[in-house]
This record gives sequence, C-alpha cells and structure tokens, in this order.
Amino acid sequence: MKRFSLFAVALIFAAVLTGSAKAQGTTSGANQATSFKIVVINPAMFDSKEGITRYINAMDSLEAEFKPIEAKIQQMVTRYNQLGAELKKLQDQLNTPGGVPIDQKSADAKLLEYQTLEKSIKREQEDAKEKFERRQQQVMGPLLQEIGKAMQDYANQKGYDLILDASKLDNAGLILAYNPVKIDVTKDFIAYFNSRPATAATATTPATKP
Repeated sequence: MKRFSLFAVALIFAAVLTGSAKAQGTTSGANQATSFKIVVINPAMFDSKEGITRYINAMDSLEAEFKPIEAKIQQMVTRYNQLGAELKKLQDQLNTPGGVPIDQKSADAKLLEYQTLEKSIKREQEDAKEKFERRQQQVMGPLLQEIGKAMQDYANQKGYDLILDASKLDNAGLILAYNPVKIDVTKDFIAYFNSRPATAATATTPATKP
C-alpha cells in the first residue's frame, strides 16, 4: 500500500497556494518585489520517523486494518505460484520422450485450480484496492485538510508568500537551483503542526471492518 499519495500532496498545497494568492493581493507591487518570501516543504517527510505524529499513526492504523487482507492475498499468490511450478513440471514430463506418463485427471484438476485462482487473485486485489482507497479517504481526508489549514496558518505566521512542494522541484523543470538549507522549512512545519491540538474531526477516526 502506498504510504503517500499525489492526492494528499495536491490537497495540502491547494489550500496554501490559494491563501497565499489572496494575501498577495493586499500588498503593493513594490513591497512584493523587496520582501517576497518563498520556502519549500517536503510532504514526503510527513511519514518519516520524525514526521507528523498523527499522519504516521493514521497510516499505521490503515496498514494494520488491511493486514489480514494482504495476508490472504499473499497466501493465494503463494498457492498460485506453487501450482504454476507443478504444472510446468508436468508439462516438462509430458514433453520428455520416454518419460513417466502423467495422471491426466490430476493435471486437469491442477490446471483448473490454477486458472480459477488467477481470477480470484485479480478480483481480491481490485476489491482490496477499492476498499483501501475508500478507507484512506475516510481516515486521511480530514487530517490532510487540517494539515493544509495549518500550513496556511504557518505561512501567515511566518510571513511566507509562497510555499512550494520540495519533492517535485527536481522534476518540475521550472527551477534551476535553490539552497535547501535556507528555504526548506519542512522540519520546522512538522514541529509546528505536532504542537497543535487535534481538531474534533481528526482526534479520533473509528475503524471499520474492511
């Protein structure tokens, strides 16, 4: 299961960029030119060892919630691979001149199980993916909105005009160079958010059976 989604990043930064644009509208062009402050935050760090505590806990709870489903699918995959190896062995035996005859009835049963299992695995994976994404939205949605609001409050408090996503700068092709030591405020924002009390919407998220 992916620990961080592009949807999450987009949701967080949409709030910041919108709020920043509104704030800039009240500043004169001259002031913008002399005091425009740009910093970067790397959302991928929210799930690191020293990241956002509630984000880490929420993702850990999701993984624990879906661990039984993952174990079930893995068990099916193991059996599928085992059958595949057995069928290959039977096929090699059949193609060997003068080889030991195979039990055709047993071989047909294995092939049927193999084909049925392949369909079942695909169905289980698709179902698990759909359930996980739905549950992820339930668990992470309110928290991501809260992070976005906190980021806007943080920008206003620190006087930052623009916050960029550091995880995308290298591939964006828009920035030739920047000094992360001076403008990367990820750790500071994480500390800022961790010090804030949880809202009612994110303080507790009831678990549901997948």
